[in-house]
Amino acid sequence: MKKSLSFIAAMLIFSVAVLAQEKTFSTLPANITIKNVDGQNVQTSVIQNDGKPMIISFWATWCKPCLRELNTIKEVYADWQEETGVKLVAVSIDDARTSARVKTLAESSSWDYEVYIDQNQDLKRAMNVVNVPHTFIIDGKGNIVWQHTAFVEGSEEEVIELIRRLNKGEDISE
Repeated sequence: MKKSLSFIAAMLIFSVAVLAQEKTFSTLPANITIKNVDGQNVQTSVIQNDGKPMIISFWATWCKPCLRELNTIKEVYADWQEETGVKLVAVSIDDARTSARVKTLAESSSWDYEVYIDQNQDLKRAMNVVNVPHTFIIDGKGNIVWQHTAFVEGSEEEVIELIRRLNKGEDISE
């Protein structure tokens, strides 16, 4: 009995800690320096979409699910933009050894996204990203209203449906 109570208490503390960690940010951090694909420093404050929703997708060149997600969305992205005004921003977490591949991969994949590199993983840490792919939906006011880790075929439909609901003024926060 004592062991099970200890276990329950530990799980409760862990759950509260996880919830607290997930709620440590509510907007896209504005004062972090990342790089564009040409190696120039960019402040995250420039990542905006004129009051329309954004999708922020953390990914890496070595992450197969990340590439599947971004390539799947590529097929419908123009339609999404036309319908909802959404903008997708792809943030690579590749380090110094692999970041040189980001620009070539994005260009050869014909991604029509803004692509940035978080080589030092400062933005990744600030947004509590542990695993990639990790996708965030940001509302038109800059608030993080939804997030998801992993990718399976069809999950892109959930993302666009949430964007549609967000554009109708519905609350989609988790």
